[in-house]
Amino acid sequence: MDMILTNCEIATMNKVNSFVEAIAIKDRKIFKIGTNEDVIQFKEAGTQVIDLGGRLVLPGFNDSHMHLLMYSYNLQNVNLVGAESIDEIIERGRSYIEERNAPKGKWIIGLGWNQDYFKGQKMFPTRYDLDKISTEHPIVFIRACYHVMVVNSKALEIAGVTKDTPQIEGGYFDLDERGEPLGIFREKAQTLVNKCIPEPTAEEIKKMLKDGMKKANKCGITSIHTDDFESFASKDYEKIIKLYEELREEGSMTVRIYEQCLLPNIERLTGFLKKGYKTGYGDEFFKIGPLKLLADGSLGARTAALTKPYIDDPSTKGIAIFKQEELDDIVEKAHNSGMQIAIHGIGDKAMYMAFEAIEKAINKNPRDNHRHGIVHCQITDEILINKFKELDAIAYIQPIFADYDWHIVEDRVGVDLAKTSYNWKTFVEKGVHVACGSDCPVEDFDVLNGIYVAVTRKDLKGEPEGGWLPDQKLTVEEAIYGFTMGGAYASFEEGIKGSIEEGKLADMVILSRNLFEIPEDEIKDIKVEMTIFDGQIVYMK
Repeated sequence: MDMILTNCEIATMNKVNSFVEAIAIKDRKIFKIGTNEDVIQFKEAGTQVIDLGGRLVLPGFNDSHMHLLMYSYNLQNVNLVGAESIDEIIERGRSYIEERNAPKGKWIIGLGWNQDYFKGQKMFPTRYDLDKISTEHPIVFIRACYHVMVVNSKALEIAGVTKDTPQIEGGYFDLDERGEPLGIFREKAQTLVNKCIPEPTAEEIKKMLKDGMKKANKCGITSIHTDDFESFASKDYEKIIKLYEELREEGSMTVRIYEQCLLPNIERLTGFLKKGYKTGYGDEFFKIGPLKLLADGSLGARTAALTKPYIDDPSTKGIAIFKQEELDDIVEKAHNSGMQIAIHGIGDKAMYMAFEAIEKAINKNPRDNHRHGIVHCQITDEILINKFKELDAIAYIQPIFADYDWHIVEDRVGVDLAKTSYNWKTFVEKGVHVACGSDCPVEDFDVLNGIYVAVTRKDLKGEPEGGWLPDQKLTVEEAIYGFTMGGAYASFEEGIKGSIEEGKLADMVILSRNLFEIPEDEIKDIKVEMTIFDGQIVYMK
């Protein structure tokens, strides 16, 4: 026997959600669960025995949607999260260049600004603001949602973007009153700049990924559904796949990866399929997951595609990335080729389009257990909510989004539509498969914060009192399920992980307190004490 954990509260998260007090691990798998007496009898000379002193043990957390490579890449860039003004963004950029003695001409990348957190005027920064940081370094500062970037004049010069540059379908860049670019790029227009940014080397990327996985382990995460293929301008998915496979062969994986394959047009998808890739390719460490498509933008940037104009900006309904026929074609191609499909849909218009494409594909070629789904599924009405159940679609939700979004959603879409949005409890009650995640680095991947928001419907400051749309609160068990078995189901792996049962992979997390027994407002204060991945301790506080 390799390891035995005793004297603990183990929430199995199986069908009856039973609790046991000890677990034995052998050859990377759960060998035995039960009472201390049941399990300790399997102790051998070399067995590592750990008395957990009554602590709670859960299945390893599973983040059902994030961007691991982009998160890992951003660990080395300018952190703009929490900036309260454009002046603070400028100061952080200057400090970064000075502290790192960045040579002239080096690209300066920053992530995480959100104008809704600014004190005073809540305006996007522009090229002229970033020019105050430097005119000798090309600078790109990306909004927290990743759907808007702002660049300085040097970056515009290198990208060759002028007032005469044609706009990009599926996005646009802002112009000032003289018709000159303001440095603000939305949605697909960002590619005009991204293609100019130098990429890190293969070894640098592998180091980034290892660092990112270790950070995830610290939060108790042992499985991740990640969208990585377009993290860099080359969009070289074969390179990304190869690097993950090398990490696996080196024994460097400390999370299990299910790749959400962003292939935004039918030509890319066709080439991908011809190379032999499709959902299920790989093993329990790295596996190809669904085709990932972006149907719209973000609510914060007002680029989420709505059926009606934004209440606080009637000039726009957001941006629908695809025409319906384009979306229909690529979804049908993926469905017929045995691919699972996960479509980013935040606005109601985007979800109506996504479901229309999925339903057409299923009607033409019925397929049981397709496990297609919508990622984010934020602005919903009753018709859309029922569509999830009707089409047996997965709802990939990010509870932590409500920490910010509850402050803005009524302003964006109105009180009536807000009432049927972020309706997590309704999904659960209707029997919709719910998989929880973070969308990191858009938000932090701290799972305990996500569970706290799901259970309390409050932000991390404890507001509003009683919770926003409190009838949509999840129970602790429902929230944990979303971060464990929900993610396992979404990757067709509920038979090997997601619960603590004999024969399953030995992935689990040990917490400082029992979140089933404490006041819900204290959930966010719980700490991860230990993370076990593949039968090995990969993090210990």
